[in-house]
Amino acid sequence: MTPPSPAVARLRRARWATTLLFAATTALCLLVLAVVAVRTDARSRTNDLDNGVGRRADGLARTVYFDAGVLHLDALSEDDLAQSAERLAVLQAPAPGRPRTLRAPARAALPDQAGLDEIWQQVEHDQETVFVTLEAGGREVQWAAAPVWDGDRIGAAVLVGADPAESQAAHDRLVHWLALGCAALVLAAAALGHLLSGRAMRPALRGLDQQEQFLAEAAHELRTPLAALRLVVESGSASPTRAPAAVDEALRLVDRLGRLVTGLLARARVQAGTQEVELTPLRLDQLVEQTVEELPDSTGVTVSTEAAIVDGDPELLAQAVRNLVENALRHGGGTPVDVSVTAGRVAVRDHGPGVPAEDRDRVFERRVTGAASSGTGTGLAIVKWVAELHNGTARLSPAPGGGLLAELLLPPHTGR
Repeated sequence: MTPPSPAVARLRRARWATTLLFAATTALCLLVLAVVAVRTDARSRTNDLDNGVGRRADGLARTVYFDAGVLHLDALSEDDLAQSAERLAVLQAPAPGRPRTLRAPARAALPDQAGLDEIWQQVEHDQETVFVTLEAGGREVQWAAAPVWDGDRIGAAVLVGADPAESQAAHDRLVHWLALGCAALVLAAAALGHLLSGRAMRPALRGLDQQEQFLAEAAHELRTPLAALRLVVESGSASPTRAPAAVDEALRLVDRLGRLVTGLLARARVQAGTQEVELTPLRLDQLVEQTVEELPDSTGVTVSTEAAIVDGDPELLAQAVRNLVENALRHGGGTPVDVSVTAGRVAVRDHGPGVPAEDRDRVFERRVTGAASSGTGTGLAIVKWVAELHNGTARLSPAPGGGLLAELLLPPHTGR
């Protein structure tokens, strides 16, 4: 497998960097949102728990009352709030100082004496319902203590507790699902970012591919005339008597190089979409004869034509014809090459070994090497591209009696 060019490798690295940046940005945003959600949920659950025990403690504090200094608790035994409370106690101080517990359901533990003292001190200090988190029975419990007034002093406090374990478990589940959801979203964002960056870079990769194709095609087109020009110059410089003829031949080759460069630039602009092909009526037979005549080695080429008019670009069609003939000369095994022109058809036949049936379509692909007379694929790929640009086709088929028949088929001139 051919390694990618440095430019393509850089684009691919940029794509992965863009993907990582997209995923990291998404992860950071999701992390901030998740932290906010977790903290908001934790505060909300704490507030809900406080409100629940606070309302229960306030409601029960209204059912407990003092009469002539005596605390009456009879209503607690009939109150639904008292019956459904997880933890319940009534604290009373017989004298200023430490409180004593008057009532506590046997089903639930209370804080130790130090904890009860702390709760009582806060109630006396704040003179309103207070909230305290203290351990009871080996577990953290949220407590609410509501004061019960005996005249102008706090004579008792109703203590209600609730276990936050269920709320904490729900909070932990939320954190767990948030973590899984954020991880899934980051992976989805990375995949989406990779897809989008690939789509965004596709035109750049296509442009690089077209540039590489153009360079390969330019080298293919210019190699033969440059080699011929070098031979002519060397021949003229080695023999003064041949110098005038060498100069004339060199000028002819330079003119041909100029036309080649013009055609290459036109083809590059067409492929890049910056220039439209202008199809004009032209004599296909005359174009083929002139193209074959300009070839540096056309002694083995026989041309037979009949008048044919097509709508086309002369430079592009000349390149296509030149590639067909040069391909036949190069890969036809040194056999004669026959070129014929009929209405909308240019046929080039050699007498070489031909191309296997399975390779006849593949050799028109760029950079594909077939067998025998297929060549590198660059020249024939140009032929196919020019044919399609003119709404025509290019094909290979076995020639009668052996060899290969390459055809360039173009729609006839419409006369409009």
